[in-house]
Amino acid sequence: MKFGVVVFPGSNCDEDMVYVLRDILRQKVVKLWHKDHDLQKCDMVILPGGFSYGDYLRSGAIARFSPIMKEVIDFANKGGYVFGVCNGFQILCEAGLVPGALLRNTSSQFICKNVHIRAAHNDSLLTSRIDSTTALNIPIAHGEGRYYTDNQTLQQLNENGQIIFRYCDAQGQVTEQSNPNGSLDNIAGVCNATKNVFGMMPHPERAADGELNNIDGKKIFESILQLVKA
Repeated sequence: MKFGVVVFPGSNCDEDMVYVLRDILRQKVVKLWHKDHDLQKCDMVILPGGFSYGDYLRSGAIARFSPIMKEVIDFANKGGYVFGVCNGFQILCEAGLVPGALLRNTSSQFICKNVHIRAAHNDSLLTSRIDSTTALNIPIAHGEGRYYTDNQTLQQLNENGQIIFRYCDAQGQVTEQSNPNGSLDNIAGVCNATKNVFGMMPHPERAADGELNNIDGKKIFESILQLVKA
């Protein structure tokens, strides 16, 4: 499988993503500069975490208009796989590729710590190999990670299986106390209606190397590879 990792001015998780995909999972990876207009025939485009354009205006608001996003949007609209992590999730929301918005954390503080998330179901590219009753320990690092949408859209997300991850405690229980940023319905990740575009705030690439004593995030990438190769 060939992955393309988009690099925006201010991206800082691109090398982490490339390392996991290339060195841990042994996949083909290319970097795609934000001014490019060629996705180089990638099977999946990844928008990594960071602070694109310094997070001016709103996180992801400027990156959404980077030249390469025209190709990313067209690729997604044709059914191509797109995956945004943290700032990449924010960019996807700004571009309208996934529903909702990411607002300031209820604490109004930047949060950087390990949290637990649980797959809402196994019917998605990111969760096909994940036990939906088991909590995954995945780091977060964001100041604007509070997922929000209107009630009608929230109902549609639930009905269509578009919620892919929720914040939970270590036992897998979805509770108010386990919600680190005030996200609506404890939502940590969603996908679009056709389930080919995915966004999540936690960083699976930071929990995919045995040297870090945590490979829970690797399961997400393995789910992608299994379903695409199947």
